[in-house]
Amino acid sequence: MVYLSWAGSYTFAKMDEGKKGAERMHVSLKMLAPDLRWAGMKLRLFGRYDTPAKFRQLQAVITRQVYGQAPQDPAIVGRTVWLPRRDGGRLRVCLYQPRELVAGQSVTGLLWLYGGGYAFGLPEAELPLIERLIRTSPTVVVVPEYRRSFTAPFPAALHDAADTLTWMATNADSLGIRSNQLFVGGESSGGGLACGLSALARDRGTVPIACQIPLYPMLDDRRQSASARDNDAPVWDAQASTAAWRLYLGDQFGTDRVSPYAAPARLANVAGLPPAISFVGDIDPFYDETRHYFQRLRTAGVPADLAIYPGAFHCFDQMAPKSREAQAAIRDLLAAYRRATQTYFT
Repeated sequence: MVYLSWAGSYTFAKMDEGKKGAERMHVSLKMLAPDLRWAGMKLRLFGRYDTPAKFRQLQAVITRQVYGQAPQDPAIVGRTVWLPRRDGGRLRVCLYQPRELVAGQSVTGLLWLYGGGYAFGLPEAELPLIERLIRTSPTVVVVPEYRRSFTAPFPAALHDAADTLTWMATNADSLGIRSNQLFVGGESSGGGLACGLSALARDRGTVPIACQIPLYPMLDDRRQSASARDNDAPVWDAQASTAAWRLYLGDQFGTDRVSPYAAPARLANVAGLPPAISFVGDIDPFYDETRHYFQRLRTAGVPADLAIYPGAFHCFDQMAPKSREAQAAIRDLLAAYRRATQTYFT
C-alpha cells in the first residue's frame, strides 16, 4: 500500500513497468497483486458487466438476492421510509443504526450511496460495509434507492441524494443524528455522486457536510487518463465506463456541456469541499481520477486521506474480500472512519 495523507509528506503508487509512460492501460495478469490474481482471472472470464444489457441483467440478480434483506448483525437494526421525489414518485430510503442507540443520544449521520455505474445497485447490497462502519463508530446510516440511469439520467440521482440529505438535516434530532456531523459517501458511482453532492451543497449553501468518503469514485466522463483509456482490468473496464457514462449523461455524453456535479473531475474549484477519505487500486480505471481529485483537495488545503493499493482492481474489497489487499483496505478505512467521526464537525 502507498498512502496519500494530510499527516505528512505523500507519494503515489509506483506504476508497473508495463504502465510507465503508457497512454493506454492493458492489464496483464502479472500486474495484479499476487493475492488477487486467481480472483481476477475468474472475474475476467465470468464477471464482466460492460454493456447496458448486462447492467440490466445484474440489476435483476441483485434485486432477487438482496432486496429487503435485514442486517446480519443482531446489534444493528434497519427500517425503511419513503420520501416524496421531485418527479412526483416516492423514494425508498433504508436506515440502519445500532439497536441500543440511547434515547436522546446523537451520533454521526452518514448518507451512503450505492455503486453500480449509476445503472444498477441497491441499498441492501451495501450492508456488509455499512455494518462494519456502524460497529466501528456509532452511526445512523441512510441509504436512498436513488433513481438509476435506466429510469432517469442525470440529474435524477443527484436530486434524490440531495433531497435525502436535506431530509436528514431537517430531521436530525428525531433520527438521533448530530446536526453538525453529516457525512456523505459511497463506492464507485456512489462515490462520484457523493463528490458531486458535496460540491452542490458547498455551492448552494444548503446542508453543511463534515466529511466525504468517496471510495474509488467514478469522477471523469472524459475517460482520457492513462488508467482509464482502454483499461481491460477485471470487474470494471473502459468499455463498462463508456456504457455507464453514456446512460447516465444522456444527450450530454461526449459534449462539453457535462455538469461538474455529474462528473466532479470537471470542478473548476475544490476549495471549501469537506475533508475526504478513500482508497483505490492502481489498476482501477478510476485510479488516476481518484488520485488527481485527492491531490487537488490537498493543494486547496482540504484534508484528504487516500490509500493506494498496487495491483488491485475495481471493487477488489468486495470481489476478493479474503485477499490481503481487501483486508488491509477495509482495516485502514475503518481506522480512518473512526478518526473522522472523532475529528470532523461543521
